[in-house]
Amino acid sequence: MTLLPNLIFAILFFTGIAVFAKNVKKIIRNIRLGISENRSDQSPLRLKQMLRVALGQSKMVSRPIAGALHIVVYIGFIIINIELLEIIVDGFLGTHRVFAPFLGTFYNVLIASFEILALLVIVAVFFFWTRRNIIKIKRFFNPEMKGWPKTDANLILYIEVVLMSLFLTMNASDFWLQTKEVSNYSLAGSFPVSQFITPLFDGLSVVSVIAIERTTWWLHILGILFFLNYLYYSKHLHIILAFPNTYFANLQSKGQLSNLDAVTAEVKLMMDPSVDPYANSPEDQEIVKFGACDVVDLSWIQLLNAYTCTECGRCTSECPANQTGKVLSPRKIMMDTRDRLEEVGKNIDTNKGSFVPDGKQLLNDYITQEELWACTSCNACVEACPIGIDPLSIIIDMRRYLVMEQSSAPSELNNMMSNIENNGAPWPFSPMDRLNWKNEL
Repeated sequence: MTLLPNLIFAILFFTGIAVFAKNVKKIIRNIRLGISENRSDQSPLRLKQMLRVALGQSKMVSRPIAGALHIVVYIGFIIINIELLEIIVDGFLGTHRVFAPFLGTFYNVLIASFEILALLVIVAVFFFWTRRNIIKIKRFFNPEMKGWPKTDANLILYIEVVLMSLFLTMNASDFWLQTKEVSNYSLAGSFPVSQFITPLFDGLSVVSVIAIERTTWWLHILGILFFLNYLYYSKHLHIILAFPNTYFANLQSKGQLSNLDAVTAEVKLMMDPSVDPYANSPEDQEIVKFGACDVVDLSWIQLLNAYTCTECGRCTSECPANQTGKVLSPRKIMMDTRDRLEEVGKNIDTNKGSFVPDGKQLLNDYITQEELWACTSCNACVEACPIGIDPLSIIIDMRRYLVMEQSSAPSELNNMMSNIENNGAPWPFSPMDRLNWKNEL
């Protein structure tokens, strides 16, 4: 019977990890639906970027208060999970604070740090909850944030408070049992926060406090496993994906737009007088789709961007088009891309590995042409994103599809392109008349 709790723990732990691995496999499969793009160059620079932006949270502090509190939650999440390793070992072996004998006094420092961080996380979460639900900051109430996105944001905050509260209650009851010299609860750790909770147990029996300690221990580890698998359905997937996303982010200047290889090759052929333009017959030429109308036309890095989006809305709050009342929201572009990608992935799962056309696509069914043409291409959204997401690249690719595949563009743009073709400039004047203005001086 003494091995039964360990066996139950092992079953629950490996089940949670198996479900998590299955979800990760789905994400990887969906991202690989995108077009191949080489992002393996300049590894040292990419590693430096990842450490600075994802690990160092360098772009979060552009908004100091929210950034500092986010760093507290982030560090708390990372460091407190070190104790999770001890909980896992204790769960498998049936031990009590197994690391304490090996770490000595440093163990006390660790536990004290965990507790202080746990308290700071609760304070930070209360601040974030207040901003969303009482102060009601505008960027949290855009149309795309209604329904599940709003619920998800609050649910994450509640889960974090519950996990930290369970952690502190577990430590408090453990510390109370240590001071009572209860067997199996050897003196280990320093408890600067939870020691103030222990007086609540003074009127209880040892058996009752053991029950509280065991219950909170189990709920804490089960809560962690639940949270781990909840990430797949939540905007907090960026906790994991922020690292690869920043590593593979674009290293080029933000003002530099990509060129289509097929168009570049065609232009080079046109400019090379030694090439016979009729050498290759149409049958020999590869049929190329210009731009993107659905998620499978985007690159894998753009799909990774969509999964990584935190829905923080910094991009939308900085977007000049959105600020002037246009329908464009860069955050919605990323959320729509992720939603469509998930829909395509479910279609593949339902049809045993093959996609069956569903009569829908990202363009028009999720993202409207009005949104795409409202963009000024200023890169404000790219600059604002704290984890290197690039909504503009998706907008540009979908615009390319509209122009090059459907000949669909605003009349002003069509007029400009016609003028460039006919007059060599955006203006409706003959090249011979460009300098006529000087005659009026």
